[in-house]
Amino acid sequence: MNLLDTTQQAVSLLFSGDTTLWGIVGVSFSVSLIAIGLVLIPALLISFALAYWQVPGKWFVLSLVNTLQSVPTVVVGLLLYMMLSRAGPLGDWKMLFTQKAMILGQILISLPILISMMHAAFQNSDRRAWETAYTLGASIPRAMMTLMWEIRFPLLAAVITAFSRIITEVGCSMMVGGNILYYTRNIPTAIALETSKGAFAQGIALGMVLLLLALTMNFFISFAHGNGHLRT
Repeated sequence: MNLLDTTQQAVSLLFSGDTTLWGIVGVSFSVSLIAIGLVLIPALLISFALAYWQVPGKWFVLSLVNTLQSVPTVVVGLLLYMMLSRAGPLGDWKMLFTQKAMILGQILISLPILISMMHAAFQNSDRRAWETAYTLGASIPRAMMTLMWEIRFPLLAAVITAFSRIITEVGCSMMVGGNILYYTRNIPTAIALETSKGAFAQGIALGMVLLLLALTMNFFISFAHGNGHLRT
């Protein structure tokens, strides 16, 4: 079967409403969106504190964050597997091979990315926005919201980068999720499985979903940045 025929089959799968394929897409998006949603506020608070407050051991925290960004996802999955297995310290939680374990793994992967990029955004921000809002009587959350609005585009880029990283990672999801159909099988693990079986049509179809996602997110941030520039 040539590439053209396989691609045609992939497109047919996408538009035929194949329940298996769209079930995999649903698992992938739900897990990654929950992970980003859970980690977003802690990442904002940590990155803001590192940029604006004199935090003890700041250099160590930043060095650790930068180091964790380069850790392969399969290593994160291995460590999490050892923690969540029956013999591990968290074995009583019975989270291994569940979506909760996948969410936890994606939180660990996305957190250092968010902190690093958001810290850079806060460091490069105009401190007068924070100082003015705070001295005019705004509460700390209100002043922080004002500052975040000023740097909304770098913050949005950080979120998109982290989301792109976790929705495409395969190592951690495979190890702690177990690649169970309709439960923990997401887009990257399904692509790896189907490719190993020689069933390329579904793999290409799922790859098209990821490409469409990447295009959509990049168009969105470019459009938002363009509109913001026109209003200034």
